[in-house]
Amino acid sequence: MKTINIRVNCVYLTFAISLLVGLTAASRSTAADSRTPNQSQPWMNKALPAGQRANLLLRAMTLDEKITLVHGAGYPTPLKAYAGYVPPNTRLGIPALKLGDGRAGVGNGAKDVTLLPAPIAASASWDTVLMNAFGRVLGEEEWGKGTNVALGPTIDIVRVPEWGRAFETYGEDPYLNGQMAVAEIKGIQSQGPIADANMYLTMNQETHRFRQDSVVGERTLQEIYLPPFQAAIQQGHVGTIMCAYVKTNGIFSCESPHLLSDFLRNELDFSGWVMSDWGATHSTVAAVRAGFDQEMPSGRYYGQALKTAVENGQVSTATLDEHVRRILVTMFRHGLFDRRQPGNWNTNVRTAEQALFSRKAAEQGMVLLKNQSNILPLAGNRSIAVIGADGGTKPLAEGGGSSHVVPPYVVSPLEGIRKRLGKGAQLGYSDGSDLAQAADVARRAAVAIVFASAPESEGSDRPNLELPGNQNELISSVASANPNTIVVLNSGGAVLMPWIGQVRAVIEAWYSGQEDGNAIAAVLFGDVNPSGKLPLTFPRTAMEIPTNAPRQWPGVDGRSVYAEELDVGYRWYDARHIQPLFPFGYGLSYTTFKLTHLIISPQKLTGGQSLNDARVTATVSIANTGRRAGAQVVEAYVEQPKTNGEPPRQLCGFAKVFLRSGETRDVTLTLNRRAFSIYDVQRARWKSPAGTYELLVGTSSRDLPLSTRITVQR
Repeated sequence: MKTINIRVNCVYLTFAISLLVGLTAASRSTAADSRTPNQSQPWMNKALPAGQRANLLLRAMTLDEKITLVHGAGYPTPLKAYAGYVPPNTRLGIPALKLGDGRAGVGNGAKDVTLLPAPIAASASWDTVLMNAFGRVLGEEEWGKGTNVALGPTIDIVRVPEWGRAFETYGEDPYLNGQMAVAEIKGIQSQGPIADANMYLTMNQETHRFRQDSVVGERTLQEIYLPPFQAAIQQGHVGTIMCAYVKTNGIFSCESPHLLSDFLRNELDFSGWVMSDWGATHSTVAAVRAGFDQEMPSGRYYGQALKTAVENGQVSTATLDEHVRRILVTMFRHGLFDRRQPGNWNTNVRTAEQALFSRKAAEQGMVLLKNQSNILPLAGNRSIAVIGADGGTKPLAEGGGSSHVVPPYVVSPLEGIRKRLGKGAQLGYSDGSDLAQAADVARRAAVAIVFASAPESEGSDRPNLELPGNQNELISSVASANPNTIVVLNSGGAVLMPWIGQVRAVIEAWYSGQEDGNAIAAVLFGDVNPSGKLPLTFPRTAMEIPTNAPRQWPGVDGRSVYAEELDVGYRWYDARHIQPLFPFGYGLSYTTFKLTHLIISPQKLTGGQSLNDARVTATVSIANTGRRAGAQVVEAYVEQPKTNGEPPRQLCGFAKVFLRSGETRDVTLTLNRRAFSIYDVQRARWKSPAGTYELLVGTSSRDLPLSTRITVQR
């Protein structure tokens, strides 16, 4: 039996990193620049610390030069190739800031780039090595296109299942979101660009996003919505954070002293800079005093208005200098003054290796939700009917809005399946617009595969969780005609499945990127053993969701009340003993696994210990008891004493492990003290109340066969 130790997450997708090692070295080498400092520009001395260089430069800047740095140059930008732009200062050698959109690839209309799967798909892999490689590919292509500030990742919690940007983020759990954010941020920043964690804070819906007020309690902010940003700052060392459009408790995000100063600066010790979402700035003096640094995309409030406020004494020069200094320190820290970028907006940054990674990422994120009588994987010689526009003429490979990427190509499922079957295959197709015709095509095949999709985009939430159009009727019609019906879903989040009892198998493929059809075919035919897990809950009905009251979503009179408090996502279902259609963390495989022998150390903690000086290790044996090699995710949850007022159980660690048939390994998870703590609002601090805590380990939030207890003493 082999033993592996995992600090936070164990992952097996090392091939993705090896694909990128050569690319990374070449990029960093090309980017190197030996700029020589002179006596007139001592801040160009790379041997000096970033803070000292920033101080030297700041002393040389005029008021106008400082003002120029704290706002964008307008939109469309002067270069018309980036979402945001701050012009260079040639007198002082300050490089331009070129800010680029794109969560699944380089955005802003760029050509010759790679369309990756949506971030929710990468998160469904529960694999931080894959997510780090995702960030490296994205960061390398952004850098190659001239971008030096990448406007991502989106790390907000999926509170509302209908949220139009669910596909951009990582799911509904603070711990999972935080660990995925850390991995992607490190990947992006390793390639040159400064990453930007967004959107801060409580940006959990698109409906009325420019004026909506999130009414949320302090404990809920601390325990649910702030942790991903804390991880991004303290573990990922993210360079910038984007404040959101929405208000939180009556104050716009970009002028909230509580969010910007109390949380970011004082509590989390964030040393980077805060920029606004595009048009999210609403004031000059209030925003400056709150701790807000840079207005985007223009200078309505931080241009002449800010200069005037400094000149008339409303804003002190020292306060302005602090905002400028945060930007400069981050630029120096990330090497923007010291390295030239290898290309520009017209550079072709696509490679065969990155296309291969896009396919592998899509494969690893797919979740097998149902597989009745092991109809999957398919045998290669069976006749197949492909049904639905998403399967042929209109594959939905990405989400919309600022995440949009111009793909070099998109392989449709029909193309991918045809290629996989080879010559002589019996392959029928119907776009599904005519239900009778679709049923007839399905009836004449051994297996019918219906491809259904639910579009998402920035700017609007989905009206409900139903598949749009006639897709539910299409699935039922095909299932009635062919008992061997399989459904493949392309969505950015949960959908309702009234037909679930009529079909043999269901795969959630998310938005799979440019290799959509090839990746789906690989999973359908067993070339890849599915190992994805749901990063969010799929409900049974529209009423069985945490935000089913209008005052919660979309809100009433401009206020969205977070009445569910800590019970977000799976926590709500567990607290109310409601069985979801598919629970958080769930996903099937073509092989089987067994967990045994849970051991923890230590079994007792002292309540007086700080959150940073106590760790609990949990070791469990996992065996592949099936006939195929495959990967499984070991998930750990903590159930706190009822007197703590916490949800029934909460994710606190996970590890993805690849095992050959018959292989057994020991996996060790290291759990942070935060897993055994709650936020004390009255004392404004975290604490670990005395009592008995239960640690549960399994393969989903509803499949936790192993448990043990940990005692916290006073």
